Amino acid sequence: MTSTLRTPSERVCEICGRSERWDDDRESWRVEEPGDTFCIHEWDINGEFIPFEDADVDV
Repeated sequence: MTSTLRTPSERVCEICGRSERWDDDRESWRVEEPGDTFCIHEWDINGEFIPFEDADVDV
């Protein structure tokens, strides 16, 4: 059995509404909505996102 690491592709600040999307070409986050420049962003991480996806592999 192998586990695959999943990563989020978008995130939103719960305080100011800034939204970002992951850009594979740049290998960094790209701003969609700027929100507040001086906000210390609190991303919408709530424990529902599971970073590891189990996959059955026939060997």
